[in-house]
Amino acid sequence: MPHTQPYTLSDFDYALPPELIAQHPLATRSASRLLDARSETLSDRVFSELPSLLRTGDLLVFNDTRVIKARLFATKATGGAVELLIERLITPMTALVQLRASHAPKPGAEIIIAKRARAVVDGRDDRFFQVTLLDPTAGDFETLMRDNGELPLPPYMQRTAETGDTERYQTVYAKNEGAVAAPTAGLHFDNATLDACRALGVELAYVTLHVGAGTFLPVKTDNIAEHTMHSERYAISQTTVDAIAACKARGGRVIAVGTTSIRTLEGVFQQLGELRAHESETAIFITPGFEFKVVDALITNFHLPKSTLMMLVSAFAGFDHIRRVYAHAIDKQYRFFSYGDAMLLERSKL
Repeated sequence: MPHTQPYTLSDFDYALPPELIAQHPLATRSASRLLDARSETLSDRVFSELPSLLRTGDLLVFNDTRVIKARLFATKATGGAVELLIERLITPMTALVQLRASHAPKPGAEIIIAKRARAVVDGRDDRFFQVTLLDPTAGDFETLMRDNGELPLPPYMQRTAETGDTERYQTVYAKNEGAVAAPTAGLHFDNATLDACRALGVELAYVTLHVGAGTFLPVKTDNIAEHTMHSERYAISQTTVDAIAACKARGGRVIAVGTTSIRTLEGVFQQLGELRAHESETAIFITPGFEFKVVDALITNFHLPKSTLMMLVSAFAGFDHIRRVYAHAIDKQYRFFSYGDAMLLERSKL
């Protein structure tokens, strides 16, 4: 029976066997599985087969953000351990961070980052802390991340970053530094798959959305309308705007590679009433009932239960269809989350 409004957080829950959470990437990017979920007839494929599902004249829109080494470790004056996850830099010496400690430092407390840099916790804004470095000779935050930072693997991987993650937790087209989490749908593309798409007459375009630390934060209210979405920085160029207009004009499909790409494209349209070159921030929260204006199809990974991304894909492909898709993926033992497998969805016509 079709679901009726209003939706609550529990509607986006599902039972996931822990062994299906991918802890490491496959040896080859495009060897991941791809669930063709464009219709009720679900088809199990391999990601390297993606070009066969595309058409000449389609446009793939990628997010070219690059993940930074945003995880830093510090100590309090008492010697207690502190972990910082950089959300964004306010200035070279001041950052907004997620902070993890047995007892969070209070405003005014000093910490030592990477055993070299004194810093003060200025205060707290909801889920984030503002931290300022006190000694310029120890380097700014970019220097600390470059020299002492770690790639911030998601908490569900239950491990620290390894040497191989330096390459595999980036897309092959990553360009603009600023994300603290990878746009994971793009991790499946290798150069051979991109070349195969181009050879078919599929065009490629890029946006930039710097995925923030807020992407790991859970929704805490059962009434999803009460959830406050975190804000993320984006940029879309005139070249990409023109490519999308040309794709629409020739009857091709605009295919977003990842939820970050779809949030950028639909966020720009929501803010401006049209697509045009723009740089700003978006806190777009896409839930069932959202009217999509730009994107026709979506390549995406499988998302966490009760997450805003489960709400997004349910809005895009239909709530009941997504329930069937996830049940199928679990039954067929697809790999889930950042290093997991992918699916191809089309926008619901309902």
